[in-house]
Amino acid sequence: MGQKLGQHFLKDKSALFKITAALAPQKGETVIEIGGGHGELTKELLALSDKLLASPPKIVTIEKDARLAEELRIKFAKARNLEIVEGDVREVLPSLISKLKAQSSKLPYKIVGNIPYYLTGFLLRLIGEREPSPQLTVLLIQKEVAERLLAKPPHMNKLAASVGFWGKGKIILQIPPGAFSPPPKVESAVIQIFPIVKQGKEKKYFATVQSLFSQPRKTVLNNLAATLQLPKEKLAKILKEKGIDPSVRPQTLSLSQIHSLTSFF
Repeated sequence: MGQKLGQHFLKDKSALFKITAALAPQKGETVIEIGGGHGELTKELLALSDKLLASPPKIVTIEKDARLAEELRIKFAKARNLEIVEGDVREVLPSLISKLKAQSSKLPYKIVGNIPYYLTGFLLRLIGEREPSPQLTVLLIQKEVAERLLAKPPHMNKLAASVGFWGKGKIILQIPPGAFSPPPKVESAVIQIFPIVKQGKEKKYFATVQSLFSQPRKTVLNNLAATLQLPKEKLAKILKEKGIDPSVRPQTLSLSQIHSLTSFF
């Protein structure tokens, strides 16, 4: 995706190598790259896959910008295990994973990408909704967003609670603005997200998160009461029975406590 779409292209070779190494593509896997850009990361992925000649991973690169997509096709015309898909990742990713599932429900795949800042939250939700989940997701995102994503009580937030339903993440690399062209005005970080077993029903969980964090400065009681339209006295009693103080703010809740509240939805 071009700069007009909010993308900053990572040029630092050391960082590109570390991202590829963190993804660790294996024989027979499919790697979905979000935002091929000028092909810097694509090149690293292909170089690593060349070492797995017996059964190299298939690399599917999604690029929204038609001009960049065509440049990628020309640049990597000889790559036998690369497919360039032109389109918006928000529309392309679900269909790609559905195709993989149709081929084999056990076909392993991983996701990697330099994510435009304005798309981060949406893409994380999109990835979390996929079935089957990716074996590993490695994303280059804004450092501040990465820190929010990994937050724990008493700093829980909507993003951390949402990702916590389907994955466990960690920051593996911090990248300064000078590693990009053009340089962004913020620090960046690379995160790894490993899938976890999803507990409970997804729609109920996300409805709970939406309600709890609709107004983060309000109490758990007030936020839930506004959504559920239950008498506060009754709701407070149920919360106490679940071991949750009705007067606390949602930032103090653990993932297990949030899970316990899905019974309201």
